[in-house]
Amino acid sequence: MDGGTAELRETHRLVGHADRAWALAWNPNPGAGAGPVLASCGADKTVRIWKRAPDGAWHCSDVLEGVHESTVRSCAWSPDGKLLADASFDGTTAIWEYSGGDFELVDTLEGHVNEVKSVSWSQSGSMVATCSRDRAAWIWEILPGNDHECVDVLEGHTEDVKMVQWHPFFDVLVSVSYDNTIRVWADDGDGKWPCVQTLTEAGNSGHSSTVWSISFNQKGDRMVTCSDDCTLKIWDASIDLSQPTTGEGHESWRHISTLSGYHGRTIFSVHWSSEGVIASGAGDDAICLFAEENSMVEGPSYRLILKKEKAHDTDVNCVRWCPQNPRVLASVSDDGTVKLWELQGDILD
Repeated sequence: MDGGTAELRETHRLVGHADRAWALAWNPNPGAGAGPVLASCGADKTVRIWKRAPDGAWHCSDVLEGVHESTVRSCAWSPDGKLLADASFDGTTAIWEYSGGDFELVDTLEGHVNEVKSVSWSQSGSMVATCSRDRAAWIWEILPGNDHECVDVLEGHTEDVKMVQWHPFFDVLVSVSYDNTIRVWADDGDGKWPCVQTLTEAGNSGHSSTVWSISFNQKGDRMVTCSDDCTLKIWDASIDLSQPTTGEGHESWRHISTLSGYHGRTIFSVHWSSEGVIASGAGDDAICLFAEENSMVEGPSYRLILKKEKAHDTDVNCVRWCPQNPRVLASVSDDGTVKLWELQGDILD
C-alpha cells in the first residue's frame, strides 16, 4: 500500500465456470428495485449471470450456453440493460435479450474470419463494435426486430485487434492491438468510419508492446490503456470530440502520464471508476488501484493507492467497477473464479 488508509477487501467468491474466466460486464440499468447484475464469460463456452439476493448473497441465476463452439472472450450489456452481447473464438457474436425473466438468443453477428476478441455497445445502443484476430473491427447497426447490418469494416491494424471501446458520449470508437498501437475511428458523415488518429510509441509516447485494454473516465475527456510493456498510459482529449475531423491529422488524444513499475507482468485489464479510481489486473496475479494526485505540480500525475498481491491464484484477466456502487470491484481470472471486492477507507491524497 502506498500511504493512506485504503483497503481492498474480498467480499464474495463466485464459483461456476469450469475453465478460465475471461471477462466481466455489469448491467448499467438492471431495472427499478433490482440489485446489481453481473455477467461473466469464459473458456467453458458460457456466459453466467450473477445476481445479489435481498440478504446480500450472490448466486448464478442464468447460464447462457449451447450457442458457441469455443471460448466466450468478451461480453457487454446495451445501455438500457435489456440486451447482452457476447463475443466468441468461434468467430461469432451472440445477442441475448432479457425479457419475462429469461434470456433469449435473438441474433447472431457473423462475418469475422477468426476469433472475435471483444464487443462493445455505442452510447446510443444503436451500434455494436466487434474486433478479431483477423485484424479488423466491424461496426454493426442494430435494427428494429433484433436484426443487424454491418455498416463498415475498419482495417488498419497490422495484427490482432484485442479490444474495442466506444466513447461514453460520442460516436467515436477506440481499438487496441497486438501491433502496439491505439486507433481512433469516427463517422465521416457519409456512413464510413475512417481512422482519425493512431497513437504509437514513436509518435505519441505510446506503448512498446501489445495493448490489451482501454477505459474512459466519467467525463470522457481522458482514457487509460494497458499493455504487455507493464505500463498504464493516461491520455487526454485536447479538443472537442463531438466535432471529429477526418484524416490522420486529427490529434484529439495526447499522452499525459505513464504509470510503470507497479505490475511485474502483462497488464491485461484496466477500468476507471466514477470516483476517479483506476483499477488494473495483470499476469502477476495482482490488482492495483490508482488515483490522480492533488498537487500543484505542473501537469497531471497519478499515484498508487494500493496493490492487492495474490488477488487470484493466477492471471487477473478483467477488472470492472460496479456502476451502481463505485466502491465495488469485480475481477475474473484464469483460476475460473469471479471475485467481488469492496474498496474501503480514504482514497484522497
